[in-house]
Amino acid sequence: MRTRRKRPDVPEPDRPWSEIVPGLWMGGHGFRGRSGERELAVVRDEFDLVQTLTRARPGHGPGPGVQHHVWPIPDGPLDGTQLAGVIRLAQAAGEALDEGRTVLVRCYSGYNRSGLVVAHALVRRGSSADDAIRLIRSRRSPWALHNELFVEYLRAGLPTARLLEELAE
Repeated sequence: MRTRRKRPDVPEPDRPWSEIVPGLWMGGHGFRGRSGERELAVVRDEFDLVQTLTRARPGHGPGPGVQHHVWPIPDGPLDGTQLAGVIRLAQAAGEALDEGRTVLVRCYSGYNRSGLVVAHALVRRGSSADDAIRLIRSRRSPWALHNELFVEYLRAGLPTARLLEELAE
């Protein structure tokens, strides 16, 4: 399963991860380092929970003892099962925050898939979809959530989007 479409107009992020709200971070597996070259974003023990939305990549962490959820999804249309997984990850992220734990949600670049989970976690905590999107773009990158389909999912509400996708299947 291919999970990322390369867009030449989308720049690499300038840091491995960004704090969106206290304790909730989003990021990717690589970033543009000071030299301008792509560097690996390796997680060790900086976070209590890491959620990975691509296949787990050897050497990218997290370290031993860090809770790690892996749910590979495409950076494109999602089916009902995939949306259900996104909803579960957002719920787990919120529960971890409530327990005072730090959470990193990551995908390839840390823009779309991680943005979908983080935005839904924020919506579950009382933000509107548009406020969550604005916050993520201001804290991570203006390129965050440039996948318009994911923005539509958020504006419709992920539970509604899931039901519609399941009806279409």
